[in-house]
Amino acid sequence: MHVAIKSLKKYKIGYRTAKTAVAVSVGITIAQLCNLDFFVSSAIITILCVQNSKKKSLHSAFARFVACMLSIPFSYVFFEGIAYQPYVIGLLLLVFIPTTVLLKVNEGVVTSTVIILHIYSRNNMNWDIILNELGLIVIGIGAALLVNSYMPSLDKEMKTYQKKIEKHFQELLMEMVHFLRENECDINFQKKLKATSKEVQIAKSLAFRDVENHFTRKENYYYKYFTIREKQLDVMDRLFARVTGVSTLIEQREVVAAFLEELSLCVHSGNTAQLFLSKLKKIEDKIKNEDLPNNWEVFEEQAQVYYILKEIEQYLVIKKSLKVAYQ
Repeated sequence: MHVAIKSLKKYKIGYRTAKTAVAVSVGITIAQLCNLDFFVSSAIITILCVQNSKKKSLHSAFARFVACMLSIPFSYVFFEGIAYQPYVIGLLLLVFIPTTVLLKVNEGVVTSTVIILHIYSRNNMNWDIILNELGLIVIGIGAALLVNSYMPSLDKEMKTYQKKIEKHFQELLMEMVHFLRENECDINFQKKLKATSKEVQIAKSLAFRDVENHFTRKENYYYKYFTIREKQLDVMDRLFARVTGVSTLIEQREVVAAFLEELSLCVHSGNTAQLFLSKLKKIEDKIKNEDLPNNWEVFEEQAQVYYILKEIEQYLVIKKSLKVAYQ
C-alpha cells in the first residue's frame, strides 16, 4: 500500500492535462445528450483546442472553426460532384490543405479532416448531416474555451524564479570579488553563468505565457524583468573576462571588489541603479586623476580597469531601464 501511494505521488498530473480531461468529458456528455452521431469525435476537437494560454486557445479555436466550416462545402463539391470514393478524399485534401494554408488556418486541418471523413462514411450529404457536424464543432470548441477561460496565476512561480536568479547573480558577482582579492579564479564560473541563463530563459517563457493569458496586456513586469536579467548576464560574461585580465594594481582591484561586493548585496527587484551609477562615476573620476603609469604592462592593466568600469556601467544602465519596481 505504501509503495502504491509513493508511486502515485511521483505520477504528476499537469494542469493542462487535468483541464483536457474535464473538457473532453464535458464535450462528449453534451454531444451525447444532444443525440449527435459520432459524438465521441467532439473529444478530438476539444483536445486540440485546449492550449496553455488564453490567446493560444482562442487562436486555435478560431483556426479550427474556420477550417471545419470550410470542410463542409468542400466535401459537398467533391463527394456529391465526383463520387464517394477513397481517391476523391485524396483529391479533396490536395485542394483543401493549400486553401487552409492560404487562409492561415492550417492548424485546423486535422479536425476538419475528421468532419470530411464523417461525411464520407455516410455516403450522403443532407442538412441533418451538416447540422450534426456543426454541433460537434461548436460543442468541441466550446468545451475547450470553457475550461481555458480560467488560467491560474503564475505570479508565485515567477516570484520563485526571480529570487533564485537574484541569488545566482549575487554568487556570480561575489566570484569576481573573490578573484580580485585572492587572485583565484573559479573554473565553474562559466558553468554557473550558463545554468543561470537557462533559468532566466525558463522564467522568461513563463512570463510570456502570463502575458498571453491577458488579452489587453502586451507585456508585464516579470517579462521585462527577466529580459533585463538576460541582457545583464551577457555583460557579466564580458565583465568576468575583463576582471581576470587584471593581476596587479592591488589598490584599484580592491576598489572595484568593494564596489562589486556592495552591488551583490543589492541584487533585488528594487531599482537602485542610479545610486550605484553615481558611486561608479566617483570611482572613475578618481582613477582618471591618478598619474599615468610609465610601465607598459601596468598601463595595459589600467586600461582593463577602465573597461571593467564601463562594463559595470552598462550592467547598471540596463537595470535602470526597469523603471517600476515590483510592489
